[in-house]
Amino acid sequence: MSQNIGGFGLTVLMTASITYPVGLPLTHFADDADPFDVPDIQIRDKGMGLNGDLITWGKATPIPISISVIPGSVDDIALNILLKANKVGAGSRPVNDVIQMVGTYPDGTFVVLTNGAITDGSVASSVASSGRLKSKTYKFVFENNT
Repeated sequence: MSQNIGGFGLTVLMTASITYPVGLPLTHFADDADPFDVPDIQIRDKGMGLNGDLITWGKATPIPISISVIPGSVDDIALNILLKANKVGAGSRPVNDVIQMVGTYPDGTFVVLTNGAITDGSVASSVASSGRLKSKTYKFVFENNT
């Protein structure tokens, strides 16, 4: 039996405590950047004792997530509003949203990410040498996942 590993049909539901408390569904994912990227994290550090004994210890590690969306889409507009609402700047005060996210994969499995924050994003559109607008990538970090 073959495994279907297609990502078509991915949905992400995000809530932001102040900016989007009811929730924001994300579905307008990019074609030229990884739409929902969950990189590996290091959960243990390591070392070697003087005589070559392996030593390991657990360490708290934030969980980074990036979401790339179609430039100018409703998802891009909404995520840009979230980015600007949480940006520190002269004459403005960030809302400091606490972000939760549920990514639902086409096979029905899901990942729940809690106690997060938006950390990076583009405040304006970039243009690729091909003449098209570049996809927008927004980055988040979370404390926990289930």
